[in-house]
Amino acid sequence: MAQTEHFAARSARSGPPVDGLSVDGLSVDGPPVDRLSARMRAVGASWPPADGVAVFDGMYRRCLTAAQESVGHQRGGRRHGGQQAFTDPRCASTLDVVFAGRYLAAVDAVADGRRPPACWRPLFQYRHHPGVRPVQFALAGLNAHMGHDLALAVVDTCRLLDCGPGDLEGDFDRVGETLVLLEERIREELLPGPGLLEIVDPLTHLIGSWSPERARDAAWSAARILWELRELPVLAGEFTERMDADAGLVGRCLLTPLQQPLATKEHTNGDPARSRTAPDEAVRHRP
Repeated sequence: MAQTEHFAARSARSGPPVDGLSVDGLSVDGPPVDRLSARMRAVGASWPPADGVAVFDGMYRRCLTAAQESVGHQRGGRRHGGQQAFTDPRCASTLDVVFAGRYLAAVDAVADGRRPPACWRPLFQYRHHPGVRPVQFALAGLNAHMGHDLALAVVDTCRLLDCGPGDLEGDFDRVGETLVLLEERIREELLPGPGLLEIVDPLTHLIGSWSPERARDAAWSAARILWELRELPVLAGEFTERMDADAGLVGRCLLTPLQQPLATKEHTNGDPARSRTAPDEAVRHRP
């Protein structure tokens, strides 16, 4: 229950200070996306391309670039429905940095031998599993980021900028729409080709069970609930823990291995008892 009791204090510390300081070494002032992308390239430089976290990292860096481009295109413009796209570029930059900082904090936790939030654990545990496809890794990371980090990033940004969630709705919509487009790109680029029908069919059913639109809507509801609970840190902490655990459960389902690797099949001689894929070392260490 320590996590619950210290929710308010931790939330206040988890985002970047408003004036000139930084979160995870990233300044809020000025365009932060270049620094965010550089940091992610740096932390992932040693990861092999097949690493599940590297798959998500590469897609997410492209998402950050698209998000910053949308800020530039919409500055002074209007969003769907004729409403203002956003009110303050500083709000947009702060939300982007705080949101991305939660993913980087999970990376740092694993690198330091600490436990990341429950929503991120499946991705790090199964990152080398031979039976999990790249599209599963990318969507599991997106699920963790949207199902847990996004709501908390909104709350942290509100605390930092002394505003309410309603003041960030335009920026939230921008981020949410960018993530939905990222999910579409993940499906287009990472789904196996028609030559792997024995994988494609169950994979299509599996990833079809998760919706970025519903995850985005749930994140907005969660952010508003947490904001109303800000003076009740115990309840807010319990709500956050459940949100974290639920996102972790969904992520574990998305990472369900779908096919026995061929190299393993060749050495089983048709014995079902010997045909199980040996789990990665990280998988054996369960949370």
